[in-house]
Amino acid sequence: MDIDNISDKIKMPLSKSLEENLKIMETMFTDCDDIKKRTMKLGNKAEVEACIFYVEVVVNNLTIEESVIGKLISRLMGMDKDEIYKFLSDNALGITDVKELESVEDAVMGVMIGDGVIFVDGYDKAIKIKSKGYPMMGIGQSTTEKVIRGSREGFADALKANTALVRKRVRNNSFKVKEKIMGTKSNTTVAIVYVEGIARQSVIDEILRRLDNINIDGITDTGIIEQLTEEDEHSPFPQFQTTERPDKAAMAVLDGRVVLFVDNTPVGLILPTTYNSFFQTVDDYYNRHIVSTMARIIRYAASILAMCLPALYLAAVNFHPEILPTPLAITFAEARSSVPFPAVVEVLIMELSFELLREAGVRIPGPMGSTIGIVGGLIIGQAAVTAGIVSPIIVIVVALTALSSFAVTNEELSSAYRILKYFLIAMAYVFGFFGVIAGMLIILRHLAALKSFGFPYLMPYVADEVNDDADKADSIYKSSEKNLKERSIFTKPGKRRKK
Repeated sequence: MDIDNISDKIKMPLSKSLEENLKIMETMFTDCDDIKKRTMKLGNKAEVEACIFYVEVVVNNLTIEESVIGKLISRLMGMDKDEIYKFLSDNALGITDVKELESVEDAVMGVMIGDGVIFVDGYDKAIKIKSKGYPMMGIGQSTTEKVIRGSREGFADALKANTALVRKRVRNNSFKVKEKIMGTKSNTTVAIVYVEGIARQSVIDEILRRLDNINIDGITDTGIIEQLTEEDEHSPFPQFQTTERPDKAAMAVLDGRVVLFVDNTPVGLILPTTYNSFFQTVDDYYNRHIVSTMARIIRYAASILAMCLPALYLAAVNFHPEILPTPLAITFAEARSSVPFPAVVEVLIMELSFELLREAGVRIPGPMGSTIGIVGGLIIGQAAVTAGIVSPIIVIVVALTALSSFAVTNEELSSAYRILKYFLIAMAYVFGFFGVIAGMLIILRHLAALKSFGFPYLMPYVADEVNDDADKADSIYKSSEKNLKERSIFTKPGKRRKK
């Protein structure tokens, strides 16, 4: 098949000849067995030929009288030839889900997105009729973002359902949804949603510019867009915030941020983002500010432990035992007396074992996954201590490190800590506490240089004077809702006052 010839044909306007249109469409859908066509004769004299193209599992019964397609065809069956063309051009049935298509490209895309497309002999436009759409997973609960209080709804696989779930919470005509087709082969629908007048236009323009620069065969998940549009692709820290919760997405757009959806995935991207954003949960805004502040302090402490605890243990055992109380130092020495490996090997054995258990727990389907993680950790840890391969202290250290990583609310941020943990272990093995401090300074410098769509990653701990220190009211310490009168720095200047 000549690819260049197809490329030329797809840009052609539709012809009045049904035969010519069918030849082109059949060429476009060669070897597409799931694309069905059905020919019919319209009019009271059955003298007008027509044909409808559709995806088999989407439009599976054209004779259902209650369907839009059935109603339209039923009306056309009883008309004269001239009346048919006028009826189609005027959309006399007044159906909002009916649209005229003028080019072959539009007709092909209409079929691909799951609608029925009708061609009528003597009419130089195709009629696209909205159908029930592709099969999809229904709206359920979010599996990755659990809440104690608040909505239980989670995003679905269908993009339209996801944008509707956010619009249900932001019932305002300034709530905008911009869609575009991406992927030269997949033709996947991507949508960005925001509140006009609150979101910065410069951020929206930059998002659209980066999306326009993506040239790829297929977009199957938001993770692909995340990797292709982030500013620093080598950073372990995520530069987009993910969510499966409509209420969290609604809060984000009301705060001047933009949410990006990809069809066929239940995960939305929130952007721009900051380091502090990953420690904020929906629960924080539904609970009293004292409870929320305590939870955030725990999360920040957990993030430090998840990254530093094994390195601090290694530095204390190898280089600086004098900083430990004497009874504790003696306990450490006695526990390690029968271990045949250096402390760094002991740490790596247990850390890699827990990483293996974590990965196995994720990959094993059903409830067996969580069982493997818990039982496997207990059995392997106890067996390793009994065999004298590791000391009991390192089992406690690694277990606390794993618990701390689970307390981090975002999986991508938790993965960054898991990677950097090994960097700090290496620094501690070579330089002791000085290496841990130097490693933390290197990480801090990287965070200070990182940006998300032009916003400093460490806001509001840096440059907060740009927003008159308003963002600090919603950082580690969360003020009461009565005092949160200003939107975040992401908001368009002049629109930061909540009202």
